[in-house]
Amino acid sequence: MSRVNMASMIFAGLTTMPLSGSLLAVELAGQVNIEHRQFFSDDAQGQGKGQTSLVLQPEFYWDLQDGEASFTFTPFYRLDSMDDERTHGDIREALYLTYWDDYELRVGISKVFWGVTESAHLVDVINQVDAVEAVDGEDKLGQPMVHFTSVKDWGVVDAMALPYFRERTFAGKDGRLRIEPVVSDDAIYESSREEKHVDVAFRYAQMFGDWDVGLSYVYGTNCDPYFRFEQGELKPYYALMSHVGLDVQGIVGDWLWKLESVYRDSYDNHVGAVTGFEYTIVGAFETAWDLGIIGEYLYDSRGNNAQNIGQNDVFVGIRLALNDEDGTEILTGITQDLDNSDVYNAKLEASSRISNHFKWQIDAWLFKNETPTGLLYFARDDDFIELSIQYYF
Repeated sequence: MSRVNMASMIFAGLTTMPLSGSLLAVELAGQVNIEHRQFFSDDAQGQGKGQTSLVLQPEFYWDLQDGEASFTFTPFYRLDSMDDERTHGDIREALYLTYWDDYELRVGISKVFWGVTESAHLVDVINQVDAVEAVDGEDKLGQPMVHFTSVKDWGVVDAMALPYFRERTFAGKDGRLRIEPVVSDDAIYESSREEKHVDVAFRYAQMFGDWDVGLSYVYGTNCDPYFRFEQGELKPYYALMSHVGLDVQGIVGDWLWKLESVYRDSYDNHVGAVTGFEYTIVGAFETAWDLGIIGEYLYDSRGNNAQNIGQNDVFVGIRLALNDEDGTEILTGITQDLDNSDVYNAKLEASSRISNHFKWQIDAWLFKNETPTGLLYFARDDDFIELSIQYYF
């Protein structure tokens, strides 16, 4: 896991709390999950097929200043049966929020999501990936920040100062879905200030008719690590970067058109893009179901030197919403490498409520890769299905 001292992160979050009697009016919510991953084959390094976890994520909420401010505290902890590095805790949120007129100010630890596409989120670069959590990189670590937002008729402007960098989590020697050799905890930084380099981020967003457009700029430490082999260890190298992002989403009838594009000047320079559509059939098969057909193309100018799998790939998927009282949803799709026919990965996500407090979720991943230079070659024996029973309170 990221080697941020948990006690110091909790203290950083708690010091943003205004001292007020209204802190006594706390609201408690959250979830407890029991999850089991079953791999289809033994790992090349001898790990077993079964991996069980317990996840705790409560959320404490205080309403402050007669509703004009709030504080939210969301700790996270996973206990894993296989991998000591997957047993880890984090502060997902410890955030003070206040607002006045057309302005908002957030101070503390938080998560910010930017992006519109399904198969990859190129513009979503504020929070570090919690890579031991899930394969798709959508689980993120809490990020310390000061976040100012202005909401005007002419658009929404976000400005952030990010005073502390979070290192990516990686599976340990006893875990599955891991690189060989195991990634070292001894990270290398381009900045002499290392994780204390102050990063900055800006974003402008506006709606033009049926089109949402966002333009962003980030200068700071690159969340996507490069790797160096030094002193017998594989060490992550965090370079500085200047990152420009564009995200566009538009509704045209039953079509939803999407684009994410970036230019990043870092240890290497590149242009990346994900673009495509989602076409929704309302009342499919003469039922209450909504059926979405998704198609996206992924590009990275670095080709086979890219740090992600989407350098010249196509994603095709189906999203099915049953619109029943249990909120049953299914998403399945496949990403095919256009340069190597033997390289592809497929996923399945399905979930539904059992009751007002319980929900089940199934996630499954299939990795096909016979090309040793492929980024997912290490996962060629790691096909798995995961069942999660989630309790919400």
